[in-house]
Amino acid sequence: MEQTIRERTEALERQTLSPRACLSANSRGRQREIPPCPMRTCFQRDVDRVVHCKSFRRLKHKTQVFLQPEGDHYRTRMTHTLEVSRIARTMARGLGLNEDLTEAAALAHDLGHTPFGHAGERALSRMVEGGFRHYEQSLRVVDRLENDGWGLNLCHEVRSGILCHTRGPAADTLEGQLVRFADKIAYINHDIDDAMRGGIIYPTDIPVHISQTLGFTHGERIETLTMDIIRESAQGDVIRQSGPVAQAMQELKEFMFQSVYFNPEAKGEEGKAEDMICLMYEYYLKHEDKLPPEYQEILVREGKERAALDYIAGMTDTYAAEQFGDLFIPKGWVKK
Repeated sequence: MEQTIRERTEALERQTLSPRACLSANSRGRQREIPPCPMRTCFQRDVDRVVHCKSFRRLKHKTQVFLQPEGDHYRTRMTHTLEVSRIARTMARGLGLNEDLTEAAALAHDLGHTPFGHAGERALSRMVEGGFRHYEQSLRVVDRLENDGWGLNLCHEVRSGILCHTRGPAADTLEGQLVRFADKIAYINHDIDDAMRGGIIYPTDIPVHISQTLGFTHGERIETLTMDIIRESAQGDVIRQSGPVAQAMQELKEFMFQSVYFNPEAKGEEGKAEDMICLMYEYYLKHEDKLPPEYQEILVREGKERAALDYIAGMTDTYAAEQFGDLFIPKGWVKK
């Protein structure tokens, strides 16, 4: 019997990928079993499922660092996700790992992020017992919320990469571990770029010893960081950095917290965003009937707190601001 396109791709993976790679034919499978696709491997199928879902499209209207900046070239949560995906795939290719698995986890890693970036995450963490963590919400999006409540039914390895991309235990695969590093490499470097575009910092502000290690430009830093991981992770069962590069990256992260992430000029409006999120959460707990129909089933099965959390976490910046206005800002009277 003639091989399908998928079977040929699976055979090619066995021939060309590293023995340490996660082969699509060896996936631990999905929560709900489905027939295999004749064209796509299971991980290629997951990439498509993520790219075509509504939560992915909403990322283009969610804050990365700067709230609703004026200008076309600041990052959004969508462009951040695409940069993470490209960096992760580059490292996977350099290590002979499965690029499709890496891409699927990278594209889905921030699907559960709140409106207004980490300001929204902080607000919900204050309101929700046990706190709110966007990486857990990302997994909930693909498992429960997408596809009219059926979820995307992604492979185990992709789900592990999503859940473990920020902190906690390492992902089950090297591909998933790459996503955690790619996320950090992407956001530190593009946040520097955006902060310079906004006049918050200047190239000479970055401590020179960090630049001497990582590079003086956006491209040099990304190349140094990705090549270092490829070299250091060529053997063994973990993804790692060299000592000097890891130290320089940590110092660069600390510099960004001091100069950008806690900068009152750049972050002065975030308090308002947090207040908006908290007020809306409290409103929906008191007026659960105002939750959209698709969240009423969650309300019945999992409670009003869970339903309100899922609804608000899925909002874009613009939709959240519109909803807040509808709920709390008086409208002028119009004679009917």
